[in-house]
Amino acid sequence: MTVERAIAALKTGRPVRIKGSAAMSVLSVETGTAEVLQLLDPENTAKLLLSGQRAAALNLANLREAADPSRPVLIERSSWLDAERAKELVDPGSDFERSPIGPLYPTALELEAESRTALTLARRAGLLPALWVITPGEIAETEIAVEAIEAARAQVTLVSRAKLPLEEFPSTQIVAFRAKDDGQEHVALIVGAFGGEPPLVRLHSECLTGDVFGSLRCDCGPQLRQALRIIAESGGGVLLYLRQEGRGIGLANKLRAYALQDRGLDTVEANLRLGFQDDERDYAHAAAMLRALGIDTVRLLTNNPSKVEGLEKAGIKVAERVGHQMPPNPHNVEYLETKRRKSGHLL
Repeated sequence: MTVERAIAALKTGRPVRIKGSAAMSVLSVETGTAEVLQLLDPENTAKLLLSGQRAAALNLANLREAADPSRPVLIERSSWLDAERAKELVDPGSDFERSPIGPLYPTALELEAESRTALTLARRAGLLPALWVITPGEIAETEIAVEAIEAARAQVTLVSRAKLPLEEFPSTQIVAFRAKDDGQEHVALIVGAFGGEPPLVRLHSECLTGDVFGSLRCDCGPQLRQALRIIAESGGGVLLYLRQEGRGIGLANKLRAYALQDRGLDTVEANLRLGFQDDERDYAHAAAMLRALGIDTVRLLTNNPSKVEGLEKAGIKVAERVGHQMPPNPHNVEYLETKRRKSGHLL
């Protein structure tokens, strides 16, 4: 599992070599220590790779090399830019407290495909999208080809299945899948029997704070429980529980986004300031899980048109969209309004 090994290396502060038209090696700014950076880059020439969204948050968009927030941005190394200052620079939690950092000099990005692959790996690792770009050296590195992520992206393996009795629900099975790219484990809850008609399906992204702790900042916990009730009352269907915490940015980054929201940003603004897109989720794994269960057409329980689009793009036909909305509470009314106004969620 090359992708999984590369993700593990970044998470544990080890370098990864990306191979495309040329080779480039990267080290996570967040997990790479000053000692490891010095070992890999003794001449202090490593450049800093940022997502275009984070570069825009740092007000670099007025410079030609950083004008497109959809493209990676490469920053020249400056004498002041060491490992600790780089961490301050890429973590937006410091944006409102530190004095201005700089100057920063974006430079021409030559290895764009390799840079995009590196940032994708950082996101999949749940890390801030910020990497040191170092010259490939003799130190052993995990190596990955640019094509590897896309090649394994839509593949899952059915690992295990079992009965899962739920109070006041019809017969339910739980099925575990493992993604072949990043090794994440997703599950499907098969509720009741849905016969030969397209089953009612809910795609639910993991939300530790809402699903487990009952957070009022979102509507995830009530949505999960109500979705299961609706599926059961409809005669049966499937709920996919997907490991895509925080719209795909990971738990730690979701909590960073919460802290930014406490400063007055909305959920979209917070994700962009962190260096992510509004929504980083990908529904290729969900489609692969459905196909493994013998399902190619669904009635989708959602208010999010991106889920309809994502499933259909991955080859699953959505015969009907069934609305699914929970009443707001005083803590999440602005969050729900932002999802409707900025992310296109339907009523």
